[in-house]
Amino acid sequence: MLSVHGLTRRYGDKTVVDHVDFDVPAGAMTGFVGANGSGKTTTMRMIMGVLAAHDGEVTLDGAPLERAQRARFGYIPEERGLYPNSPILEQLTYLGELHGFSRRSAKAAASELLERFDLSDRADAKLDSLSLGNQQRVQIAAALVHDPIALVLDEPFSGLDPDAVDSMVDLLRERCSDIPILFSSHQLDLVERLCDHLVILQTGNVVASGPVEQLQDRGRVSYRVSCLPDAAWLRDMPGVEVVDVDGPTALIRLGDDVTPATVTAEAARRGELTEFARLVPSLAEIFREVTR
Repeated sequence: MLSVHGLTRRYGDKTVVDHVDFDVPAGAMTGFVGANGSGKTTTMRMIMGVLAAHDGEVTLDGAPLERAQRARFGYIPEERGLYPNSPILEQLTYLGELHGFSRRSAKAAASELLERFDLSDRADAKLDSLSLGNQQRVQIAAALVHDPIALVLDEPFSGLDPDAVDSMVDLLRERCSDIPILFSSHQLDLVERLCDHLVILQTGNVVASGPVEQLQDRGRVSYRVSCLPDAAWLRDMPGVEVVDVDGPTALIRLGDDVTPATVTAEAARRGELTEFARLVPSLAEIFREVTR
């Protein structure tokens, strides 16, 4: 497990990351979300050692993270760092060699990744000649070529179409099934689909973190009620907040002293109850709730 303890960064008198704590479990994808300026990129840079922390530490499996371990991380920075005028296979091979692979092993690993991303026929092409989506595929390959012990990815899906995202996620789950993976993204629907764990940052502070299902249970639960002949009576029921009603169907929230059983019993008394469904809050709803 990768853990962040009290991580803090200041610029002059301004604290941009303020004693941040969260865990990134191994074998899971952890989404890191927040508005622009919330401190996500600064936090990721401190995890990688690119920026020095003014307080706090990062641990891996309970031990302080050493420089040699950070060198074995896979990292995609906010500003992409590959060489635009160099052939992509040559670049990836070189990166593998920097991490201690023999040239032969590094080239084999790079070639395998290019094949997985349908780029084998572009192995000798210069990075700058590729589409933005394919350049992003190469950037992801660069983070994976040395068999990393953890992944820290800043907006890794930027520029990828849905099929490319699915292909990349399949590869991550296959190749990195037992290491911590932390990635940031502004695409909340994508994070919701892919993530097992979530960290939400606001103005340099963690406002929510944990397994996605746990955060959904913490959110405001809504219910969809369908009953005949209509559902308008719910507006007058004490302790029930009617979010929307359309003929026989209503979207409601319950107060602390009202149970689902109370509502279903009243609906059955008034007519025919055809549906009573608990609606799990979306990630976007959770995000709005914890950051407002």
